[in-house]
Formats: sequence, C-alpha cells, structure tokens
Amino acid sequence: MEWLQETYATYQSTLAYIGLNGLLALSVYTTLSCGQLALGNAGFAAIGAYAATLLTMKAGAPFGLSLLLGALLPALVAVPLGLPVFRIRGVFLAIATIGFGEVVRIGLVNWEYVNGAQGIVAIPQKASVGLVWICLAGALFVLSRIRGSKWGFALEAIREDEPAARTMGIHTARYKLAMLVLGAALAGLAGGLEAHFTFMVAPNGFSFGRVVDMLVFAVVGGAGAFYGPAIGAAFLTLLPEVLREVSPHLGIEPGPLRMLVNGLVLLAVILFLPQGLVSLPAWWRERLASRRSA
Repeated sequence: MEWLQETYATYQSTLAYIGLNGLLALSVYTTLSCGQLALGNAGFAAIGAYAATLLTMKAGAPFGLSLLLGALLPALVAVPLGLPVFRIRGVFLAIATIGFGEVVRIGLVNWEYVNGAQGIVAIPQKASVGLVWICLAGALFVLSRIRGSKWGFALEAIREDEPAARTMGIHTARYKLAMLVLGAALAGLAGGLEAHFTFMVAPNGFSFGRVVDMLVFAVVGGAGAFYGPAIGAAFLTLLPEVLREVSPHLGIEPGPLRMLVNGLVLLAVILFLPQGLVSLPAWWRERLASRRSA
C-alpha cells in the first residue's frame, strides 16, 4: 500500500496531464467529427484558464463556479467566431482559427492586469487528479451519447458530403457551430483545471505548438471514434515518461528523443494505421485471419 502511494505521488502530474490532454484532444475532435479543421482551441483554453483564475483570485468566487464560467465564456466567444469562419473550409479555416488563438495569446501578453508574458502565479491548487478524470469521463459520456443519435448521424453526413447533407435538409451551419461551441467549452474547462492544478498560467502555455499537440493526439488516437483522441493523448503523455528512463542508456537528451519518437509514431500511424490506435485491434485480427487462411 505504501508503494502504491509513493507511485501515485511520483506520477500524479502525469496522471493529471493524461486527463487534461484528453480533454484538449476531445475539444479538437468535436469539430473534426463534422469534417471541420478548426484549430483555435489553444485560444479557448487560454480564455477559460484566465477567466477561472481571475474569478478565483480576484472575485473570490467558489472554485466550481469559476470552473463553470471558465468553460462558458469560451463557448460564448465561439458563437461570433464560428458564424463567419465556417463560411470557409479546409486549410483556410485552420489558418483563420489559428489566427484567433494567436490574437488571444498576444492580447494576454500585452495585458498588464494579468502580468503580461509572466502570467499569474500562486493560484490555489483546487483541482485534483480525480476531478480531472471525472471531467474527462463526463466529456466522453456526452460524446458517446451523441454517437448513434440523430445528431451523430447528421455530423457523419456533414463530414462525408456537406452539400449532400444540406440537400437532405440538415442545417449544416447549425451543427458545425454547435460542435465548435462544445469544443470551446471543453478547451476552456481543461484550461481552468490546468491553471488550478499547476499553480500558474501564462500566455506561452497556449501557443501554436499546443494546438499541434492536440491535433496529433486526435490523429494518433483516431478521430473516427469519440474515445480515440483520449487514447492518443494518454499514449503520447505517457511516452515521455518512458523515454526519460531510456534516454540515459542511449546517451541522448530526453527532449530531442521525445521529438524524434513522436514524429516516428505519427508517421507510423499515418502509414500503417490511418484510423489511429483505435483500429489496432481490428488490424491485428485481420492479420491473424490472413495467417490462418494462408
């Protein structure tokens, strides 16, 4: 029992970041589920993190209320953002939403009230690993209920052929905007939880590189299933811990080794498992069936 407590204390941050990264990956999945590559999630997470922090530290609001409003504010911001940007598609949509995230980050860097680039420190640690995982489980439950419902079939139709979905009477703009709002709320929730777990929040924590990580989580895990991004986030969050133990034996610094292995994993998934890690069991069964038939 003592060994278990020591192990939990050692890897507490890793367990928390599995849940946080899972929420962020799911926030990207919401728009991918309807075929839209919207990448403003770092901006939404920053809004949620700063809103929750200011409510806790400046307004003295209860943590639950701060967390709720920290998820609600980016969801509200997503409405006026989504109305114009969803008129464009593909890489142009990605660029426009990345631009939104950078505007938010630069705005925070130049906002003296929140200490600019230095950010806010000494935030009360009110979030726990258990709370983070409960929020992740709640997000997965909501997405599982969408799958197989009328809403889920509409999202699949939009992803496969939006013009055809429109001719079938599906209000595509409404569905796409709703999923952007849901993704913004999940990103804001993750931002608020992270700020109250790590004691600090700073603009550089929500840069373009963070968005790339979210997208890689979703692609590696598999964006075709609602739980795929969470699996990808767990795998790529645990991987650095493994590499940290291996790197001294290889004579390579952990940072460069992590970037190399992450790139190789992403390349291998794209080439051999285009549906992500969630398709690995089916791929393995096909291999076994082909061997038996041979």
